[in-house]
Amino acid sequence: MSTTDRGVVPILPEKSQMESYLHVLHALILRDMRTRFGGSHWGYMIVVLWPVAHVFMLVLVYVLRHVPAPIGDSRALFFATGAVPALIFQYVSREVMKAVNTNRPLTYYPQVKLFDVIFSRILVEIVTGFLGLLTVSAILVIAGINPVPIDPFTSMCGYLAAILLGIGFGTINVSIMAFFPAWMMGSILFTVVIYITSGVMFLPNFLPDQIYNVLKYNPVVGIIEWVRLGYYPDMPVTIDYSYIMLFSLALLMIGLLLEKHVVRKII
Repeated sequence: MSTTDRGVVPILPEKSQMESYLHVLHALILRDMRTRFGGSHWGYMIVVLWPVAHVFMLVLVYVLRHVPAPIGDSRALFFATGAVPALIFQYVSREVMKAVNTNRPLTYYPQVKLFDVIFSRILVEIVTGFLGLLTVSAILVIAGINPVPIDPFTSMCGYLAAILLGIGFGTINVSIMAFFPAWMMGSILFTVVIYITSGVMFLPNFLPDQIYNVLKYNPVVGIIEWVRLGYYPDMPVTIDYSYIMLFSLALLMIGLLLEKHVVRKII
């Protein structure tokens, strides 16, 4: 007779700390997607297509106005290579910033930490950003435009840098909003200024050196040039890769330190 037949309840192995954390993270991701996207695949598709529609509205305006591309033969491709990385940064930073406000009640559970809420939103936004990029590429293919860069590795690194900068900026905004809740609107306006001056619809290196040197302090300018360099290898630009990466990592590190030592005590 087995121990079960004798009425002895078998002892189940306890979940490891990592397994428990992954279950919490999985639950947060599912909740995030269901609450934000209406609990359906169609809702999630709308969120993916929203920045895509933003990209193509901009492209369509400039194409219909017959605005020539400063470089290359395709106006649509030129404008898309500027708008996509800029919008990836903008959307990722905004959604990461909103993560704590929208999921604050979850932090009352002892299993859920503030960092878990932020990290789950980061994972969702990374997947959403890449799905948006694939959708833009598919639409360009349908339109008869080849979206594959001459140097795919360079362009992909630029897109990853846009995601990293968005994560860093969004994380530090979480800390700022803990002290100044109205900063959400200020941050949105700030990213709009960054977007306008980042070179989405023009080549900053064509501007006078005095202006161009100032604009290069905006890391989004370097990220867009980074992406475009994969499409136009002959572009006469020099990208400060270390500045972009160190700036993004510094924002992320400061934001996480503030979250750990300051924001947790306030919230």
